[in-house]
Amino acid sequence: MKSYYQNIAIWSGLAILIGLGAGVLDALFGRVLIGVTDFRLQHFNNLIPFLPLIGVLIVFLYHRFGKTASQGMGLVFSVGHQSDDVIPKRLIPLAMVATWLTHLFGGSAGREGVAVQIGATFANFLGDVFKVKNRHIIVMIGMAAGFGGLFQTPFAATLFALEALIAGAIYYRAIVPALIASTVAAQTSHFLGLEKFSFTLTNLPVLDANLIAKLLLMGAIFGLTGFAFAWLLTFAKSRLTILLPNPYVKVAACGVILSLLFTMLGHGRYSGLGTNLITAAFGGGQIFAWDFALKLLLTVLTLAIGFQGGEVTPLFAIGAALGTTLGLALGLPVTFVAALGYAAVFASATNTFWAPILIGCEVFGYALMPYLMIVVIISYMLNFNKSIYTAQDMLQNMFEVKKKD
Repeated sequence: MKSYYQNIAIWSGLAILIGLGAGVLDALFGRVLIGVTDFRLQHFNNLIPFLPLIGVLIVFLYHRFGKTASQGMGLVFSVGHQSDDVIPKRLIPLAMVATWLTHLFGGSAGREGVAVQIGATFANFLGDVFKVKNRHIIVMIGMAAGFGGLFQTPFAATLFALEALIAGAIYYRAIVPALIASTVAAQTSHFLGLEKFSFTLTNLPVLDANLIAKLLLMGAIFGLTGFAFAWLLTFAKSRLTILLPNPYVKVAACGVILSLLFTMLGHGRYSGLGTNLITAAFGGGQIFAWDFALKLLLTVLTLAIGFQGGEVTPLFAIGAALGTTLGLALGLPVTFVAALGYAAVFASATNTFWAPILIGCEVFGYALMPYLMIVVIISYMLNFNKSIYTAQDMLQNMFEVKKKD
């Protein structure tokens, strides 16, 4: 028992260093990304024609300099599953630059995947410095720090790092250091000027039988939407690789189509993270019934052909936009349903349960928890074990605790 607590103390001390480093890197990545987004909004017409060429450049950078780092999140999962123990440091600048370029020239992608890779890579680097043996634990801590530093939701970040690697299991020995790292990262990035998105819901509807029936229906719709995103992303990547095996031809040819689609469909409305849709959903802006579908399809195409970035923020946008439409159809407060969609589509697409509930609470307030529990349970059940993380291991029992080192 003494040895156990000593290990916790050592891991917790290391977690502080990981949180500090990940927080600084997340702040750099996030603030540059905000600047890149603002510049694209001002010069969209001048930038979008170059999207295919930038795609070719990104593919070249990964082919020329990436080596094993080209696996991105797959490599992080390999170390987390103990089938590898090396994450090259060059993954950090490659992922950052490629994501900035994707967003600058109008692609539709997220940022979470990059932040998680940043945290895991930095943590693995410290593992080299301090000669840490259990790399899977340090990678979990780094994943939590990367997520927490970007979104500043430390509890959700902790559970995400533990759930994402193995769906249905929680590696309890990593909880304390992961929470420390994610909290330190969140505070560090906030101190360095990276802002957290939050929206406090008021006047929540009474949880009666009629509302429960509507929540069950919404959970099913959100779950199928998240499943569609995960399935389409996997399908598009494999199918396009078969049809266009040359990655340069694939990104150039599909990049031309993508550039035209972004221009014709909303003139850049569906480019970038999707924060414009999130802002509209919670700020009383215009949301069209088809916004969620177009954001879904264009994000899938962007990521499937070779551009870089995460998926989570677009999933938030898809869920919020769909929730706004459902709220109007069901006669419920649109911000209430948008908040549920924000979390539930994320749950389904990532095949995680506790992290989406906690991110909903940390962003919208803990009063939303009983509603989230109902919707996310259904959403999680209806994703058919599909995940945007194809390297994710699966367990049948969601509440199983993984004890093996």
